[in-house]
This record gives sequence, structure tokens and C-alpha cells, in this order.
Amino acid sequence: MTHTLILGDYAYSSWSLRGWLLFEKFGLARDTVMLDFSADDPLADQLSDYPPARTVPTLITPDGAVVSDSLAIAEELATRHPEAGLWPDDPRARATARSLAAEMHSGFAALRNECPMNLRTAYADTAPSPGVLADLARLETLWAHAAATGGNGPWLFGAYSAADAFFAPVAARIAGYDLPVGAAARAYVDRHLADPAFRRWRAMGLVRGATLARYAQPHRVVDWPGPAPRAARAVTAGTPENSACPYSGRPVTDLMDMDGRIYGFCNPFCRDKTVADPEAWPDFMALTG
Repeated sequence: MTHTLILGDYAYSSWSLRGWLLFEKFGLARDTVMLDFSADDPLADQLSDYPPARTVPTLITPDGAVVSDSLAIAEELATRHPEAGLWPDDPRARATARSLAAEMHSGFAALRNECPMNLRTAYADTAPSPGVLADLARLETLWAHAAATGGNGPWLFGAYSAADAFFAPVAARIAGYDLPVGAAARAYVDRHLADPAFRRWRAMGLVRGATLARYAQPHRVVDWPGPAPRAARAVTAGTPENSACPYSGRPVTDLMDMDGRIYGFCNPFCRDKTVADPEAWPDFMALTG
């Protein structure tokens, strides 16, 4: 048996992004169950098969434990998979990383409430409130403290850790609402936007589920500020270079064109997530070499 990870909408569920990154970035196997944010049924009702879960992400461990909190998921995975390296090895860095993740988990209410994560849309001229500006100043303080504590490397504590997973949706908010931060914080945000795992999550968010009007904000819409995806398109005819889907290994049924070459996938979602950002998917890119 393996872990089961229950998630919400790719485009809008910031806590689900955290939970997914804890598995994706550290190479941990899982089966995934997706809930429907557009359904009339509340999430708690959609989770009725997994009592007492009421929120996403929820982790069902191989021995049947129900873990319905992202910070608890991080700690449980670190305990069960110490080889994965979810937290820094250095004791001081590890303690600091846990402190930062816990503060992110419980704080920053203005940023959360006024700038809900929306990976389908980016805005400009957002005029952040004093509460959001105070949250941004606190983030810069925490990230600078991490940089002074951690080891060499591009992330908060050198190598990617669970703390970075907790701040990934914050990076999406800062970028998506064009919020004012200094150069060091902006560079950290840009690292998240360029991270292939983050790009994979966003690609899935662009093609799975409905655009939900309740997340729209009254600001000027602009292009997403992350790396521009390589051009590709879905097609209905052509001879694919591959006979098996690069993700599932099953026979191909759905096609895409990139650079005049045809590739096949086992279902429309596999194709569409690849069309959305081909270079985010190493298994696909291996076909193009």
C-alpha cells in the first residue's frame, strides 16, 4: 500500500499545493484523489469517505491514519521518510525552517484573504492594503533570516525543504498580484515560478476544472509573470512519434503538436497538461531529445 493524498483544485487550493509539493519535490509515492471546487457539495461532504477529514489536503497513510493538516502532513512524512530530507539536516536550520513553516501556517491573514491564490490569472495595479504590506514586510524579514541561517543553495535553507513548499503559494500570490517586495524576495519568488514542480502544478490548474468566478478580483488582468511556456497545441490527426503515453505507458489516443512533431498521450488530461507547459514535464521532454 502507498499513501493517498486528497487535494482540491489545482488553480485555487493553496493548501493543496503545499501538500502536493511535499510529495512531488521529495520523490514520495502517492495515489491522488481530486475534489471538485465547483461542485454544490461542500468539501466536507466530498470527504465523507475519509472521516474525520473536513479539509484539503488530507493524507491517508498506508496504515489508515487520516492526517488533515498540511503541517501535520509535513511532520508525518518527515517521520516516516527520514531519507527524503523534508527538513534541513543542520539542527539550527531545521528548527528555523519549522518555525517559518508554522508561522506561515497560522499567520498572514491579510495576504490570504485579500489575495486568494489564482494560478489562472495575474493582476496589476492591485493597491495592497496596509495589512497586506505588513505581511509582505514580515515575509521579507523571515526570508532574510532564513538566508542568514541556511546553507548554500537557491532556497531558504540551501536545498529545497518543507519550508519552501509552505511558501510556494505565497510566491504565487506575490507574483500573481504584482505585490511590492525587495530584490532578494523577488528573486526567491521567481525561483518558485521557474521551479519545474510548481510549473507542473500550474499547468494542471490551467486545464483541469472550471474557472471559478468567486476567485476573480477587480484588478487589471495581465500575463502570468512566470516563464513563458514553449508553444504547443492539441491536434486531432497525425502520426505520433511515440506509441505509449510518457506518463502511464498506456497506448496513445490523444495528440499534440510541438515544433511540427506529433506526440501521443493516453487521455486528454495528459495531453492538455503537457500542451500547457511542455518543458515542465521531464517524462515528456525525454521523448523530444
